[in-house]
Amino acid sequence: MATAEPVAARKRRPKGHFAAARAKRPRGSGRQLEAGMRGILITCNMNERKCVGEAYSLLGEYGDLLYGPEQFSDPEERLSGSEKEEDEDDVEAALKKEVDQIRTSTEQKLRRFQSVESGANNVVFIRTRGIEPENLVHHILKDMHATKKKKTRVILRMLPISGTCKAFMEDMKKYTETFFEPWFKAPNKGTFQIVYKARNNSHMSREEVIKELAGIVGSLNPENKVDLNNPQYTIVVEIIKNVCCLSVVRDYVLFRKYNLQEVVKSNKEDAQQNPSTVTEEQNLTVVKPETEEEKSSEEVKQESKSEGEIQAESKGNDTLTV
Repeated sequence: MATAEPVAARKRRPKGHFAAARAKRPRGSGRQLEAGMRGILITCNMNERKCVGEAYSLLGEYGDLLYGPEQFSDPEERLSGSEKEEDEDDVEAALKKEVDQIRTSTEQKLRRFQSVESGANNVVFIRTRGIEPENLVHHILKDMHATKKKKTRVILRMLPISGTCKAFMEDMKKYTETFFEPWFKAPNKGTFQIVYKARNNSHMSREEVIKELAGIVGSLNPENKVDLNNPQYTIVVEIIKNVCCLSVVRDYVLFRKYNLQEVVKSNKEDAQQNPSTVTEEQNLTVVKPETEEEKSSEEVKQESKSEGEIQAESKGNDTLTV
């Protein structure tokens, strides 16, 4: 009996406890990144909630420009034609109201941009519907690169995700054989590089993934060549847990690895941060064409300097051979 008393005396949690716990979960719980989704992967710095808000604002702005305003159905219009029937039969009215709520919740899930749980810290995934993620993100970066106008504070990188599959080597090979075709299958061809990042995943090998994917690109067209300096296409591989996110993007180097904070910086700011980097324009201003007189006088100076060095060296070294 002594052992049974603590169990019997244990207090039961109130009925509203689990409902309150569900309410405290972060926004987007229950909707997680999974294979088959398309969207935009966004990295931030310790403020995911604000990152989601900035993403909705930025994507909404450019989404309306490229694809027109998003259309929403009006619940009042759907209910206006059945108001009289609802008054006549309360049961039928309650049933219709419940069906309408389900339909409304379904429409909300099918919005153009919808945040889902990415499965990694400081990473936000925005699922897209009815748009091409790579075209939208490229348009955003192209505009920001041209105007140098900063539009976000916490968003760092914004990567379009054109396809997802399970993060296992066999699944990735089978998926990418068709996924890469629009860019690399003959007669299409181009130079490329592969960038790889894994989060919360330890069973995938970076070297193996890059080797296998590069082999698939080469098999689609032998004229596809690797270029690590300034490739036409960059194959982005982002692995989070057991999901592999893929995309093929343009202007990866020009747009600073699709970093929204870096792409708006001017060439002067880049030079201050990287003093060793000299732009082509700066090189052109430093190198000036020499006139014939300057050239001849420079040659005389070099000859006299060389003769002096040889004489000085011969004095100090008797075994010098010319």
